[in-house]
Amino acid sequence: MQHGDTLILILLLGLLAAWAGISFRKWLYEPYTDSFQPVRMTDYNEVPEDDEVVELLIGAGFDVVGGKTKIPISMTLNQKDELYSRLFIDYFAEKEDNLYLVKVARERRPLEMTGSAIRDMLLVYSLLVPEAAGVLYVDMNGRKIKQITFTIEVFE
Repeated sequence: MQHGDTLILILLLGLLAAWAGISFRKWLYEPYTDSFQPVRMTDYNEVPEDDEVVELLIGAGFDVVGGKTKIPISMTLNQKDELYSRLFIDYFAEKEDNLYLVKVARERRPLEMTGSAIRDMLLVYSLLVPEAAGVLYVDMNGRKIKQITFTIEVFE
């Protein structure tokens, strides 16, 4: 092999390596199109003792089976910017073999009891854990539990 042939071979191998590296990096950061997987709740976080919300739920006939759970979320913006957030489920409760997700009312973010406000704030939890029978919205100021279920009609 002559000196010029070696130089061309090295140049071609360099281009091939650069192409492979760029392709791999693009594949690595490309969002997976079938990435949504509903959360399957099998192991729950510990339920706090001496908690007013837990006592209210037990008094209403619910068994509190799980404590506060953080669900991390990653998002890709314009196929390049990676953003992160999280959702919190305050408690998990069961009644008559039905699982309920529990959200506790926050003073700084009150929930209006309108269809659009409930949808905007709570529907995501029902979609995230499809085996849940609904969402329990607990207002500790009024010591009330509101049971919310969602039915989504699909048009064909």
